[in-house]
Amino acid sequence: MIPVKFDYVHAESIQQAIKLLQESDGEGKLIAGGHSLLPLMKFRLTEPSVLIDISRVSELKGINKEGDRIVVGALTTHYEAANDPIIKEYIPVLADTVRQIGDIQIRNRGTVGGNIAHADPAADIPAAAVALDAEIEMISEDGVDTMDVHSFIIGPLITALPEDSIVKSVSFQIPPSHTKSVYLKYFHPASGYPVVGVAAVAGVDKDGTIDYVKIGVTGVGDVAFRAEAVEQTLLGQKPTQALIHEASKLAAEGAEMGSDLFASAEYRENLCKVYTERALSSVLL
Repeated sequence: MIPVKFDYVHAESIQQAIKLLQESDGEGKLIAGGHSLLPLMKFRLTEPSVLIDISRVSELKGINKEGDRIVVGALTTHYEAANDPIIKEYIPVLADTVRQIGDIQIRNRGTVGGNIAHADPAADIPAAAVALDAEIEMISEDGVDTMDVHSFIIGPLITALPEDSIVKSVSFQIPPSHTKSVYLKYFHPASGYPVVGVAAVAGVDKDGTIDYVKIGVTGVGDVAFRAEAVEQTLLGQKPTQALIHEASKLAAEGAEMGSDLFASAEYRENLCKVYTERALSSVLL
């Protein structure tokens, strides 16, 4: 598992990183944590001619509350996101999610922006990103552009990020203060990736009626998705175990389940329903 020969350079600013990407003629790759990119290079599934290290670019760091959204710099590590007081107060489901990624070494080096930009269908963060209506801020020499996470992640390892652009930040919608949230996943025993991961954010009003519910699912197909059929079934209803059980049967509706040596499509569909029910029971009952 030895990658092909490549050049390596540090970028000290966003502008320098963009220039280096342009000079690479589509053959350059950005690297920060590297936990996703380097394994692909070792298996020669990708063969960049140059690695552009952006880990020193301070403009890509920081966590801030801007209006009704939390803006997370692309270079924010999983460890930083899990322990940041702003994230824990306003979007705790993201903290819950990143806390379950890999092991301590990966959490210390892996980044939120890299996780989204890599678009691994078994990544954890897309579940929370979908449930929190995430938006991706991209920057190029032409300026800044913003795209919602559904449009940004096109397929397995495929995004709408232009070759000469950089993910600057990811912003997440702040749910109403009365909601609760959780991220649950069924770990693959070898890799730790989710065979299914469910992020649920939900709340009930003063009358005990469900007035807010968003559910993001990852790991089961090519891209993370919202379990909208479940949400629509629950909204306006009083939460009961029977209601949640019946609604969760719709968790895989409209989604294409993946299949591999570890889990069939039918098994993943069942896991989708089971973990959706467990997540909803946790936040609604």
